[in-house]
Amino acid sequence: MATNPAERRESLVSVFREAQSCTKCSLSDSRTQVVFGSGNADADLLFVGEAPGAEEDRLGVPFVGRSGNLLTTMLAEVGIAREDVFIANTLKCRPPDNRDPLPSEIETCRPWLAEQIRLIEPRVVATLGNFATKLLREDPAGITKVHGVPVERRLGDRTVTLFPLFHPAAALRSTSVADLMRRDIAALARLLDRPEDPGVVE
Repeated sequence: MATNPAERRESLVSVFREAQSCTKCSLSDSRTQVVFGSGNADADLLFVGEAPGAEEDRLGVPFVGRSGNLLTTMLAEVGIAREDVFIANTLKCRPPDNRDPLPSEIETCRPWLAEQIRLIEPRVVATLGNFATKLLREDPAGITKVHGVPVERRLGDRTVTLFPLFHPAAALRSTSVADLMRRDIAALARLLDRPEDPGVVE
């Protein structure tokens, strides 16, 4: 296993190249390109969203439309630069017409996300919306119930803090959700400011 940031970044690039030719589900027939993720490969904070939209599918980068701009703005408001985090999705390919991900697609794509988490080694994984939150929490509770509540989870061989957030697309549709999301992101920033405790166990 890669043990330092340079090695882990090189391994992540190798996984990215492998993912570009993935044909494990039917989304490979309709996508323009795989949207693997972007950002700092040695980030303490990893965001996991739902699936690429049309603009992401066109550009190959996650969260580049209005939702992405709002997320970037909210992070900047609490002193978090987008280039310092890594952003990915549960699905690496756009579902046709931006429909919801199917359970079979999420499971098929899950190993790519698992490799990203393993290689980036984040301290905190912030889930954006219901799909990512339910997947990584392994809990059917919806985002309205669990947003802003950190929980320790074992993901692969790492114990991380999961921090559920509303999806920024929901915040674009509702000022009350946007206010809640801003509050939760402020709490996320405070969580990141805490020193890592080497004594924490599962």
